[in-house]
Amino acid sequence: MTSSWLSYSFQNRETSSRRPSSRAGWSGAPLRRLVAIRRLGALTSALVVAFTIPAFANEEPNYSPRTYELTLRAISAYEEIADNGGWQALPPTAAGMKIGAKGKFAKALRDRLTATRDLDPSLPPSSEFDQATQDALKRFQARHGLSETGSVGRLTMLALNVPVEQRLRELDASANRLAALKFKFGERYIVSNIPAAALEAVDNGVVARTYTTVVGRPDRASPTLQTRVIAVNILPYWNAPQSIFKADIMPKLQKDPGYLKANHLKLYRGRQEIDPTTVDWSKARASDFLAKQDPGVWNSLGFLRIDMPNSDAVYMHDTSHRELFRNDVRFQSSGCIRVAGAQDLAAWIMEGSDWSGQAIQDQIDSGEPKTIKPAKPIPVAWVYLTGWGGPDGSVQFRPDVYNFDTPADQLVAKDASAQPVPVDRTGSVPVAPPKAAKPATPKPTAAKPISAPKPAVPAKPLVVKPVSVKPATVKSPATKTVTVKTIPVSVSLPAN
Repeated sequence: MTSSWLSYSFQNRETSSRRPSSRAGWSGAPLRRLVAIRRLGALTSALVVAFTIPAFANEEPNYSPRTYELTLRAISAYEEIADNGGWQALPPTAAGMKIGAKGKFAKALRDRLTATRDLDPSLPPSSEFDQATQDALKRFQARHGLSETGSVGRLTMLALNVPVEQRLRELDASANRLAALKFKFGERYIVSNIPAAALEAVDNGVVARTYTTVVGRPDRASPTLQTRVIAVNILPYWNAPQSIFKADIMPKLQKDPGYLKANHLKLYRGRQEIDPTTVDWSKARASDFLAKQDPGVWNSLGFLRIDMPNSDAVYMHDTSHRELFRNDVRFQSSGCIRVAGAQDLAAWIMEGSDWSGQAIQDQIDSGEPKTIKPAKPIPVAWVYLTGWGGPDGSVQFRPDVYNFDTPADQLVAKDASAQPVPVDRTGSVPVAPPKAAKPATPKPTAAKPISAPKPAVPAKPLVVKPVSVKPATVKSPATKTVTVKTIPVSVSLPAN
C-alpha cells in the first residue's frame, strides 16, 4: 500500500480567514498560527495525514519541540473531515463484529474507517468485514491506545463513535496546552502523557525507552508538572500520606485491627511505634498517626522510587501490583505514576554513573535500602494530551479522563461528594488493586486555563520515516479570529 492516498493537500481550500467557519469556540493562539500555516503551500502540500499507523516504528518522541506544529496539522486535517460531514455513529448492535461479518454493519464500519483514512478510500465499496477492514481497525485501535484485537469490542466501539466535533475539541485543547508549555528539552528527558498512561525516555531526540504506566484516578488526578529526577531510592520505605491513611487505611482498621501487620505496615504516634489493636479506631483522628511500610515485595512503591521534587509531592515508582499494566484502562493510582519496568528506567537514568542495571539489582538483592544519584539531573514533564499529531503523521487520541477538555458549563455534577479534592498524592494503598473509578463529574465552575498538557504505549512500537517539511516562520494575523462550533458530547470510559 502506497502512502499517496494518505496525503491531504489544502492548497485549493479557502482559508478560514476568508470564509465563515462552521465551528465556534476556538481559543486564539493555535488558530492564528494554523491560518498562517495553511497559507504556506509548500508546507501544506507536504502534510501527510496518516491516520493509519505505518509499518515502521518511529523513534521520534510523541512530545518534542515539533509536537505543537504537528498537532496544528492534525487540527487542519480533522477540520477537513468535519467540513465533509464527519462520520456516522455505529449502532450498538454492531458491537462484537469481527472478520468475516457481512451486511450493513460491516459496511458502516468500513465507511467509518474510511472517513479517517484508516481504510484506504480508493478501495471499492464492500459490505464485508474482510482482511483490509481488520487491518484498518487495528490501525485505528493503535492510534487510540487500545489493544489491537481487530474486532469491535466495547472500548473500540466507544472510540469509533466519538464525533469529529469532540475530536476537534480535544486537538484544540491539547494545542493550547502545548502552546503554554515552557519545557526545556535537554539531550535526555522523560515525558509522561497522563491520558495515554505511558512514558517515554528520550535520548538525543529519539525514544530510548517506552513504558506503560498507571496514573491517577479521576478523584486523585496526577498533576501536570515540570521538574527533574535527582535521585533513585532503592528499597524505599513508604509513609502513607494523611489523605490515604484517612480515606483508605482507617476504614480497614475499623473492620480489622490486624490490617497493618498483614500489609507490613507499622503505626506511629509521633516517633513512638504503637500497637494498632490498642486504638479505638471509631474515635481516632487520622492526623494523630503515621503508617510506615517496610521495604520489600509487598511495598506499595515496589523496589524503587524515582525522586523528582515538586509542589504536589508526587513521583514515579515501581509497584507491587504489576497486573494493572495489562489493562487498556490504567487510571488507578493515587496521583503518583507507577511505571512498568521502573528498574529499567532507573538504569537508564543512572547511565553515566557507577550504577548499572546489574548494580541496581545487586542492591535490591542485598535487602539494604540506598539512595543513588544520576550523573546529571534528568528533566521530566508530565503532560496532558488527549489529541495530538504523532511524529509519524498519525493523529493520536486518548480519553479525557479528567474532563479537562470539556467546558465547565457542560459538566453536570451528579453528586457533590464525587468531585475531585486536593490530596497528598504520594503513593497508593497496599491492598488488592482497586476497581477503576468512573470519571468524576465536578460541579460547573469557571473554566481556567490548563497550565500544562495518558503515546499511550501502542500495543506495538510504531515507527516510520517522519514527513520532512521545511521549517517555516510565520506571523499570526493579529486581527483574524475564527471560532469553532463544538457539540457538547461526553463519552464515559468503562473500567475495563
